[in-house]
Amino acid sequence: MSFALLFSGQGTQHPEMLSWLTDDEIVQAMCSGLGIPDWRSAVADPAWVERNANAQTLLTGLALSAWRHIAPAVPSPSGIAGYSVGELAAFCAAGVYDPECALGLSRHRAGAMDRCAERMPGGLLAVTGLASDAIDRLCTRTGVTVAIRNGPSGVVLGGPHARLARAEHDATELGARCTRLRVGIASHTPWMREAADDFLRTLSGIPFDTPRIALFGNAIDRVHDEVDAKRALSAQIASTVRWDECMENIHARHVSCVLEIGPGQALARMWNERYPDVPARSCDEFRSVAGVAKWVRTACGS
Repeated sequence: MSFALLFSGQGTQHPEMLSWLTDDEIVQAMCSGLGIPDWRSAVADPAWVERNANAQTLLTGLALSAWRHIAPAVPSPSGIAGYSVGELAAFCAAGVYDPECALGLSRHRAGAMDRCAERMPGGLLAVTGLASDAIDRLCTRTGVTVAIRNGPSGVVLGGPHARLARAEHDATELGARCTRLRVGIASHTPWMREAADDFLRTLSGIPFDTPRIALFGNAIDRVHDEVDAKRALSAQIASTVRWDECMENIHARHVSCVLEIGPGQALARMWNERYPDVPARSCDEFRSVAGVAKWVRTACGS
Protein backbone atom coordinates (compact mmCIF):
# COMPACT_ATOMS: atom_id res chain seq x y z
CA MET A 1 0.00 0.00 0.00
CA SER A 2 1.44 3.38 -0.97
CA PHE A 3 0.65 7.06 -1.21
CA ALA A 4 1.54 10.03 -3.40
CA LEU A 5 2.57 13.62 -2.69
CA LEU A 6 1.19 16.66 -4.48
CA PHE A 7 2.78 20.08 -3.86
CA SER A 8 0.51 23.15 -3.99
CA GLY A 9 0.86 26.14 -6.29
CA GLN A 10 0.19 29.83 -5.73
CA GLY A 11 -3.11 31.43 -4.85
CA THR A 12 -4.20 29.64 -1.68
CA GLN A 13 -1.69 31.08 0.80
CA HIS A 14 -3.18 32.59 3.97
CA PRO A 15 -1.89 33.74 7.41
CA GLU A 16 -3.28 30.72 9.29
CA MET A 17 -1.91 28.12 6.90
CA LEU A 18 0.07 25.18 8.26
CA SER A 19 -0.77 26.12 11.84
CA TRP A 20 1.35 23.27 13.20
CA LEU A 21 4.52 24.27 11.35
CA THR A 22 7.43 25.35 13.52
CA ASP A 23 10.42 27.28 12.25
CA ASP A 24 13.39 25.18 11.21
CA GLU A 25 16.51 25.95 9.17
CA ILE A 26 14.52 25.88 5.94
CA VAL A 27 12.02 28.45 7.22
CA GLN A 28 14.84 30.56 8.62
CA ALA A 29 16.68 30.51 5.28
CA MET A 30 13.44 31.36 3.51
CA CYS A 31 12.79 34.35 5.80
CA SER A 32 16.38 35.52 5.38
CA GLY A 33 16.07 35.38 1.60
CA LEU A 34 12.81 37.33 1.74
CA GLY A 35 14.21 39.86 4.20
CA ILE A 36 11.48 39.30 6.78
CA PRO A 37 11.67 38.37 10.49
CA ASP A 38 8.39 36.44 10.62
CA TRP A 39 6.57 34.91 7.68
CA ARG A 40 3.12 34.82 9.27
CA SER A 41 3.18 38.57 9.88
CA ALA A 42 4.30 39.13 6.30
CA VAL A 43 1.56 36.89 4.87
CA ALA A 44 -1.06 38.96 6.73
CA ASP A 45 -0.35 41.75 4.23
CA PRO A 46 -2.23 40.83 1.00
CA ALA A 47 -0.07 43.14 -1.11
CA TRP A 48 3.10 41.44 0.13
CA VAL A 49 1.96 37.84 -0.21
CA GLU A 50 0.50 38.30 -3.69
CA ARG A 51 3.78 39.67 -5.03
CA ASN A 52 5.19 36.98 -7.28
CA ALA A 53 8.76 37.12 -5.97
CA ASN A 54 7.55 36.72 -2.40
CA ALA A 55 4.95 34.03 -3.08
CA GLN A 56 7.23 31.69 -5.02
CA THR A 57 9.95 31.64 -2.36
CA LEU A 58 7.41 31.49 0.47
CA LEU A 59 5.54 28.50 -0.94
CA THR A 60 8.71 26.63 -1.81
CA GLY A 61 10.21 27.10 1.63
CA LEU A 62 7.07 26.30 3.59
CA ALA A 63 6.30 23.20 1.53
CA LEU A 64 9.79 21.81 2.02
CA SER A 65 9.74 22.57 5.74
CA ALA A 66 6.34 20.91 6.07
CA TRP A 67 7.52 17.80 4.25
CA ARG A 68 10.68 17.65 6.38
CA HIS A 69 8.45 17.56 9.47
CA ILE A 70 6.14 14.90 8.01
CA ALA A 71 8.54 12.60 6.14
CA PRO A 72 10.02 10.75 9.14
CA ALA A 73 6.52 9.78 10.33
CA VAL A 74 5.18 8.26 7.10
CA PRO A 75 6.27 5.65 4.54
CA SER A 76 8.20 6.81 1.49
CA PRO A 77 5.82 8.05 -1.23
CA SER A 78 5.60 6.15 -4.50
CA GLY A 79 4.92 9.18 -6.67
CA ILE A 80 5.36 12.96 -6.55
CA ALA A 81 4.10 15.91 -8.61
CA GLY A 82 3.94 19.66 -8.07
CA TYR A 83 1.44 22.19 -9.37
CA SER A 84 3.12 25.14 -11.14
CA VAL A 85 5.67 26.60 -8.69
CA GLY A 86 4.98 23.54 -6.54
CA GLU A 87 7.31 21.68 -8.89
CA LEU A 88 10.31 23.31 -7.21
CA ALA A 89 9.44 21.64 -3.90
CA ALA A 90 8.33 18.42 -5.60
CA PHE A 91 11.64 17.97 -7.40
CA CYS A 92 13.47 18.59 -4.13
CA ALA A 93 11.33 16.02 -2.29
CA ALA A 94 12.16 13.53 -5.04
CA GLY A 95 15.89 14.05 -4.43
CA VAL A 96 16.82 16.10 -7.50
CA TYR A 97 18.44 18.87 -5.39
CA ASP A 98 18.51 20.10 -1.80
CA PRO A 99 16.29 22.73 -0.07
CA GLU A 100 18.95 25.44 -0.34
CA CYS A 101 19.04 24.96 -4.09
CA ALA A 102 15.23 24.95 -4.26
CA LEU A 103 15.02 28.30 -2.47
CA GLY A 104 17.62 29.78 -4.79
CA LEU A 105 15.77 28.49 -7.83
CA SER A 106 12.52 30.03 -6.57
CA ARG A 107 14.16 33.44 -6.57
CA HIS A 108 15.63 32.96 -10.05
CA ARG A 109 12.32 31.69 -11.41
CA ALA A 110 10.30 34.55 -9.96
CA GLY A 111 12.83 37.12 -11.17
CA ALA A 112 12.79 35.79 -14.72
CA MET A 113 8.99 35.79 -14.79
CA ASP A 114 8.71 39.27 -13.29
CA ARG A 115 11.07 40.71 -15.90
CA CYS A 116 8.94 39.16 -18.63
CA ALA A 117 5.75 40.50 -17.07
CA GLU A 118 7.13 44.04 -16.96
CA ARG A 119 7.25 43.98 -20.75
CA MET A 120 3.90 42.23 -21.15
CA PRO A 121 1.61 42.48 -18.09
CA GLY A 122 -0.96 39.72 -17.84
CA GLY A 123 -2.82 37.37 -15.55
CA LEU A 124 -4.72 34.13 -15.12
CA LEU A 125 -8.42 33.29 -15.17
CA ALA A 126 -9.95 30.07 -13.86
CA VAL A 127 -12.88 28.90 -15.99
CA THR A 128 -15.20 26.01 -15.16
CA GLY A 129 -18.32 24.73 -16.85
CA LEU A 130 -17.30 24.87 -20.53
CA ALA A 131 -16.59 21.87 -22.73
CA SER A 132 -13.13 21.60 -24.29
CA ASP A 133 -14.34 22.58 -27.76
CA ALA A 134 -15.97 25.73 -26.34
CA ILE A 135 -12.70 26.57 -24.56
CA ASP A 136 -10.81 26.15 -27.83
CA ARG A 137 -13.18 28.52 -29.64
CA LEU A 138 -12.97 31.02 -26.76
CA CYS A 139 -9.18 31.04 -26.93
CA THR A 140 -9.19 31.50 -30.70
CA ARG A 141 -11.70 34.34 -30.51
CA THR A 142 -10.08 36.27 -27.65
CA GLY A 143 -6.40 35.49 -28.15
CA VAL A 144 -5.74 33.89 -24.74
CA THR A 145 -4.27 30.44 -24.21
CA VAL A 146 -4.85 27.53 -21.84
CA ALA A 147 -2.29 27.93 -19.05
CA ILE A 148 -3.43 25.00 -16.90
CA ARG A 149 -5.59 21.98 -17.66
CA ASN A 150 -7.22 20.76 -14.45
CA GLY A 151 -9.87 18.48 -15.93
CA PRO A 152 -12.50 18.04 -18.65
CA SER A 153 -14.41 21.21 -17.75
CA GLY A 154 -11.89 23.12 -15.65
CA VAL A 155 -9.03 25.17 -17.07
CA VAL A 156 -7.00 28.26 -16.29
CA LEU A 157 -6.60 30.74 -19.12
CA GLY A 158 -3.71 33.15 -19.40
CA GLY A 159 -2.79 36.21 -21.40
CA PRO A 160 -2.46 40.00 -21.43
CA HIS A 161 -5.04 41.84 -19.31
CA ALA A 162 -7.18 43.17 -22.18
CA ARG A 163 -7.49 39.76 -23.81
CA LEU A 164 -8.19 38.12 -20.47
CA ALA A 165 -10.97 40.61 -19.72
CA ARG A 166 -12.63 39.82 -23.03
CA ALA A 167 -12.29 36.08 -22.38
CA GLU A 168 -13.87 36.50 -18.94
CA HIS A 169 -16.80 38.44 -20.43
CA ASP A 170 -17.39 35.93 -23.22
CA ALA A 171 -17.04 32.89 -20.94
CA THR A 172 -19.50 34.34 -18.45
CA GLU A 173 -21.95 34.97 -21.27
CA LEU A 174 -21.65 31.28 -22.15
CA GLY A 175 -22.59 30.31 -18.60
CA ALA A 176 -19.12 29.52 -17.27
CA ARG A 177 -17.95 30.33 -13.76
CA CYS A 178 -14.88 32.59 -13.87
CA THR A 179 -12.42 33.56 -11.16
CA ARG A 180 -9.41 35.83 -11.53
CA LEU A 181 -6.44 34.26 -9.78
CA ARG A 182 -4.24 36.14 -7.34
CA VAL A 183 -1.33 36.00 -9.77
CA GLY A 184 -0.19 39.06 -11.72
CA ILE A 185 1.59 37.14 -14.47
CA ALA A 186 0.46 35.18 -17.52
CA SER A 187 2.25 32.07 -16.26
CA HIS A 188 2.46 28.95 -18.44
CA THR A 189 1.72 30.83 -21.66
CA PRO A 190 3.86 31.85 -24.66
CA TRP A 191 4.16 35.35 -23.15
CA MET A 192 6.62 33.79 -20.68
CA ARG A 193 8.93 32.33 -23.34
CA GLU A 194 11.84 34.64 -22.48
CA ALA A 195 11.47 33.71 -18.80
CA ALA A 196 11.57 29.99 -19.65
CA ASP A 197 14.75 30.45 -21.70
CA ASP A 198 16.29 32.58 -18.95
CA PHE A 199 15.51 29.93 -16.30
CA LEU A 200 16.92 27.14 -18.47
CA ARG A 201 20.21 29.04 -18.66
CA THR A 202 20.22 29.23 -14.86
CA LEU A 203 19.50 25.51 -14.55
CA SER A 204 22.24 24.57 -17.01
CA GLY A 205 24.93 25.52 -14.53
CA ILE A 206 23.48 23.57 -11.58
CA PRO A 207 24.13 19.84 -11.04
CA PHE A 208 20.97 17.77 -10.59
CA ASP A 209 20.61 14.23 -9.26
CA THR A 210 18.39 11.50 -10.67
CA PRO A 211 14.99 11.40 -8.90
CA ARG A 212 14.86 8.76 -6.16
CA ILE A 213 11.06 8.60 -6.34
CA ALA A 214 8.77 8.47 -9.38
CA LEU A 215 8.44 12.13 -10.39
CA PHE A 216 5.95 13.59 -12.86
CA GLY A 217 6.21 16.99 -14.53
CA ASN A 218 3.69 19.57 -15.65
CA ALA A 219 5.17 19.85 -19.14
CA ILE A 220 6.49 16.30 -19.59
CA ASP A 221 5.36 13.00 -18.16
CA ARG A 222 7.88 10.98 -16.11
CA VAL A 223 11.07 12.81 -15.12
CA HIS A 224 13.84 10.21 -15.40
CA ASP A 225 17.11 12.11 -15.17
CA GLU A 226 18.90 15.46 -15.00
CA VAL A 227 18.12 16.35 -18.62
CA ASP A 228 14.41 15.66 -18.13
CA ALA A 229 14.36 17.64 -14.88
CA LYS A 230 15.89 20.78 -16.35
CA ARG A 231 13.70 20.61 -19.43
CA ALA A 232 10.57 20.10 -17.33
CA LEU A 233 11.21 22.94 -14.88
CA SER A 234 11.96 25.48 -17.60
CA ALA A 235 9.36 24.39 -20.17
CA GLN A 236 6.37 24.64 -17.82
CA ILE A 237 6.95 28.38 -17.34
CA ALA A 238 5.83 29.04 -20.93
CA SER A 239 3.68 26.01 -21.76
CA THR A 240 0.44 24.50 -20.51
CA VAL A 241 0.50 22.80 -17.12
CA ARG A 242 -1.09 19.43 -17.84
CA TRP A 243 -2.32 18.78 -14.33
CA ASP A 244 -4.99 16.40 -15.56
CA GLU A 245 -2.24 14.18 -16.94
CA CYS A 246 -0.18 14.49 -13.76
CA MET A 247 -3.13 13.14 -11.81
CA GLU A 248 -3.59 10.33 -14.31
CA ASN A 249 0.07 9.37 -13.99
CA ILE A 250 -0.13 9.33 -10.20
CA HIS A 251 -3.38 7.33 -10.23
CA ALA A 252 -1.81 4.76 -12.57
CA ARG A 253 0.62 3.89 -9.77
CA HIS A 254 -2.34 2.47 -7.80
CA VAL A 255 -1.74 4.57 -4.70
CA SER A 256 -3.99 4.15 -1.67
CA CYS A 257 -4.17 7.84 -0.82
CA VAL A 258 -2.81 11.25 -1.76
CA LEU A 259 -1.37 13.94 0.49
CA GLU A 260 -1.21 17.58 -0.59
CA ILE A 261 1.71 19.54 0.84
CA GLY A 262 1.14 23.28 1.08
CA PRO A 263 -1.61 25.75 1.90
CA GLY A 264 -5.27 25.23 1.13
CA GLN A 265 -6.96 22.14 -0.25
CA ALA A 266 -7.25 22.91 -3.96
CA LEU A 267 -5.29 19.90 -5.22
CA ALA A 268 -6.91 17.49 -2.76
CA ARG A 269 -10.36 18.67 -3.89
CA MET A 270 -9.50 18.24 -7.56
CA TRP A 271 -8.20 14.77 -6.87
CA ASN A 272 -11.26 13.72 -4.87
CA GLU A 273 -13.58 14.93 -7.62
CA ARG A 274 -11.68 12.94 -10.22
CA TYR A 275 -10.84 9.82 -8.20
CA PRO A 276 -13.32 9.48 -5.32
CA ASP A 277 -12.16 5.91 -4.69
CA VAL A 278 -8.70 7.12 -3.63
CA PRO A 279 -8.90 9.62 -0.73
CA ALA A 280 -6.87 12.82 -0.76
CA ARG A 281 -6.32 15.36 1.99
CA SER A 282 -4.13 18.41 2.49
CA CYS A 283 -1.66 18.71 5.35
CA ASP A 284 -3.19 22.16 5.89
CA GLU A 285 -6.36 20.45 7.18
CA PHE A 286 -4.57 19.02 10.21
CA ARG A 287 -3.52 20.51 13.53
CA SER A 288 -0.37 18.44 14.00
CA VAL A 289 2.19 16.33 12.19
CA ALA A 290 0.93 13.38 14.20
CA GLY A 291 -2.54 13.92 12.75
CA VAL A 292 -1.18 13.99 9.21
CA ALA A 293 0.89 10.87 9.76
CA LYS A 294 -1.97 8.95 11.39
CA TRP A 295 -4.26 9.65 8.43
CA VAL A 296 -1.63 8.61 5.89
CA ARG A 297 -0.81 5.39 7.70
CA THR A 298 -4.49 4.55 8.18
CA ALA A 299 -5.39 5.31 4.55
CA CYS A 300 -2.44 3.25 3.37
CA GLY A 301 -3.36 0.39 5.68
CA SER A 302 0.00 0.48 7.42
